[in-house]
Amino acid sequence: MSSYKLPTSNPDEHYQRTLSRVNKIQSHLSETPRGQRLKGKVCIVTGVGSLHGIGRASALLFAHEGAQHLYLLDFSADNLPDLKSTIQKAYPDVKVTTIQADAADDAAIAAICNQAIQDEGRLDVFFANAGFASKKILQDTTAEDFMESMRINSLSTFLAVKYGSEAMKQVKTLGGKDYSGGSIILTASVAGLRSGAGTIDYSASKAAVNSIAKTSVYQLQKSDIRVNSICPGLIETNMTKDAFDYARKRGNASKLGQLNPMGRFGVAEEIAQMALFLASDESSYVNGQNIAVDGGLSSSHPVVPGRWA
Repeated sequence: MSSYKLPTSNPDEHYQRTLSRVNKIQSHLSETPRGQRLKGKVCIVTGVGSLHGIGRASALLFAHEGAQHLYLLDFSADNLPDLKSTIQKAYPDVKVTTIQADAADDAAIAAICNQAIQDEGRLDVFFANAGFASKKILQDTTAEDFMESMRINSLSTFLAVKYGSEAMKQVKTLGGKDYSGGSIILTASVAGLRSGAGTIDYSASKAAVNSIAKTSVYQLQKSDIRVNSICPGLIETNMTKDAFDYARKRGNASKLGQLNPMGRFGVAEEIAQMALFLASDESSYVNGQNIAVDGGLSSSHPVVPGRWA
């Protein structure tokens, strides 16, 4: 057996480059002219409440790219007013409607889809991003814990596909679309692709999300409604805050993301860019896919860092 050792590098130097790169990524909206990739599109985004989350980053990016009307939903109402005012101040031409509701509530999701049709006569994008990460080991996970993970993470995406696709089929209402069509985007996880990235209940729920993306498209044949899932790797959000805080407290921040070939963690804005691509017409032939955005983590079987056989 032969092996190859990567050239040695300074971890601190690499970490400083990571911080510089992340800062550049997070300053995208302030340094890039507005685009029109979502011009005229009516969008729903769930799970927008976290100040450092994927939903908020995506809502801001969608507005930056000219979305016509954003319907933004979160279980907690705490940060919804701030998000709405932030978008309206920066992008006064974008309509914003915020809703406090459970993304896994059948009636609530049906209602927000119906509201989009009543208000705008169309629905073009549904980004089902709401989610929950459990922390309990197998022996401490109850049946109720397991089903709650499935409810929040899996049922919410099922409802998005069910009611979102129904709304996207609506045509000729209030000057809406001439033809059926739209993009439904589901937030899954690399934990839904293979083991090693989450608890059993969390991983099972995200595997279900990936399955929904693949199976639902065959229920929506010839409708021009696409369904895809995004599988983030290690992303710094409120959901992963404890792990990031612990690493920094121990002086191990430079090791965050060390198992992927890029050797760094990701940020919400990088997942938002994939959501934008899938929401836009640029991805018009991408359908039924589970797309990993993880720095390459899921591309390999486990290896010793710096070696391969």
